[in-house]
Amino acid sequence: MINVSTFGPEGGNVLYKALSHPLAVGPLEALQESLKGQPVAVYDPDHYFETFIGLYPDFEITTFLTHQTEKLGQPAPFGKTWQALLDLPDCKEKHVLVLSFEKAKMQHRLSDLLGDRQLYTLEPARLPEKFLQEGLFYLDKCNFATNFAFFRDNDQFSTRLTTANYWSNYAAHNVTYWFQLFGEAGQVLAQWEEPVETAGASVIVDSRAICRRFGLSSFTGQLFVHVIGARGHDVVKYALDTIGHNGNPSLSVTHDANAWPSDRFGSLPAPAEDETLLVWLQNSHGVAIPAGSLAFRVMGTDDERIYDHEMNPYETVALDLGKLFPDVRWPAQFEMRAGKYLVRPRYEISEGRRTRIAHLNVMRADLRPDEALSHLHPSLGRGILLPFPILPPEHFETFLQPNPMSETVETLPLRVDLFDHQGQAMGSHFLGNLKRNHKGAVAIHDLVAEAGHGELVYDFREGGIADGWLHAMMRYHNRCSDHKAETSFGGHIFNTLMTWRNEPQSYSGPAPGLTTRLFLKLGLVDEGRQLRTFCQLIYPCSGEKRPPSVTVLYLYAKDGSYVTEKTVSIKASGSMIIYPDAVFSEEELKQAGQEGHIIIRDLTCRLFGYHGVENEEGGFSLDHMFGF
Repeated sequence: MINVSTFGPEGGNVLYKALSHPLAVGPLEALQESLKGQPVAVYDPDHYFETFIGLYPDFEITTFLTHQTEKLGQPAPFGKTWQALLDLPDCKEKHVLVLSFEKAKMQHRLSDLLGDRQLYTLEPARLPEKFLQEGLFYLDKCNFATNFAFFRDNDQFSTRLTTANYWSNYAAHNVTYWFQLFGEAGQVLAQWEEPVETAGASVIVDSRAICRRFGLSSFTGQLFVHVIGARGHDVVKYALDTIGHNGNPSLSVTHDANAWPSDRFGSLPAPAEDETLLVWLQNSHGVAIPAGSLAFRVMGTDDERIYDHEMNPYETVALDLGKLFPDVRWPAQFEMRAGKYLVRPRYEISEGRRTRIAHLNVMRADLRPDEALSHLHPSLGRGILLPFPILPPEHFETFLQPNPMSETVETLPLRVDLFDHQGQAMGSHFLGNLKRNHKGAVAIHDLVAEAGHGELVYDFREGGIADGWLHAMMRYHNRCSDHKAETSFGGHIFNTLMTWRNEPQSYSGPAPGLTTRLFLKLGLVDEGRQLRTFCQLIYPCSGEKRPPSVTVLYLYAKDGSYVTEKTVSIKASGSMIIYPDAVFSEEELKQAGQEGHIIIRDLTCRLFGYHGVENEEGGFSLDHMFGF
């Protein structure tokens, strides 16, 4: 495992982003090479060492210096002990590495101690000034609003990243998107910038346009995104469509990749008998992944298989998991040991010519089963719940597969509550106190007579201890076209005035989260085919039912200019399927253009949404929406 701190209860580790940024890798590797074989004394004034050495492990550190008197004589890394910074003149090392991005400051601090020693710092790895915002210290999170996206273009598939300049909601000005595209072997294929000059403007990156712009042939790799000028937070969100071409009927959509590597991932279904399951392994760092660092196991068992190959920096590898586990079939599921080398990986299931892509989810290491979840305050009602669409059962199959998503949880005491679009109950079904190694999926279409939505909730009638990180994968099958789509997400407490820890969550601000801001892209014509956008908005209520929503759909053009708005109302515990071309007129949508978008806003409640596109042949995509 790469020993770095990435994300925890306190938020993201910005130092990790600064040290692993593609523009920082080259200078730090050059420094590492220049000091190869040389004993080095390290002064670590701001506690950077663990993350630094995890990413750049080949420095020969022989002395550790500190200004903290309470650490003197205490154990330091590599079996050393901490020595006083004032002892530097007596050190044998001729090279001193100070883990700071401010060389001038450190030069002044140590000027009386260095003698003829050479001083090195992290300053060569600082980003160019154009990446930095005036008035913010270097490691402010808004200087490092970054993310990765799976990106591919060939004669069968193209990819299309869609988002908007939502940073303007936080008073950001002069926002620029900086991109670096890596190929399959980890090589840089292209680098470019896209200034976003107006508030709320659409941001779209189409793989076919990038191929034309840079003269690229087919590629499969990853797109690194850095938002320069971000304000408010550092979370780069997007929708990523995969579109089949030249007769390939595939359609898929996934959302942002979660910018933080994790030790383990879940929500990975095993392939069915006639399916091929590829896991896209994408090295997110400028350091190689040693052979044997990545592994998979059947969920809840010791049956683990190792990927026994080294991966180059930024390399992309398609791993056929069915070949590692030839006898494991759906509805079994896997967990992945990723060693913090990967951001959230994608998986791709092929069935004939059709493929569908979805993402794995982060498996939490910091959560433990919590008895408090079985006796929450009555004002929180059913507590944590996971809402998901139920498509019309006469045309679609809907499957629900609960996923263990923390490293220590062993029981999943669960029930599913079902509602029609008007919020009327359609039944409740206890699923049991499932074990971590359960191999099952619930056929929701067999439990209902009409469309609506379901809510997966904890139910402790047969015991069990939950962890609060309630997750499930939902799979949808069009009975006529045979097309499938799937998505996964986690549960929250929804629409209660009383709170528990940081729940109910909000897209912005502290709990309770009683507002909505969701992004919905518009449909487009692709190779003469109409791809029609839709979404399903769900109004989940953990506690008592609330008044109907007052939900406003704001239509914007590509440049962020306002076109028009429509208001709809959703009943509590109900849901609504929305097609933009059924809400807005043809003239209004023409004014917005194919690269326009909709912002779904509600000040009365928090809605949860799923979005996708469908084509005329029965192909469709589906994933949960993102908010900001």
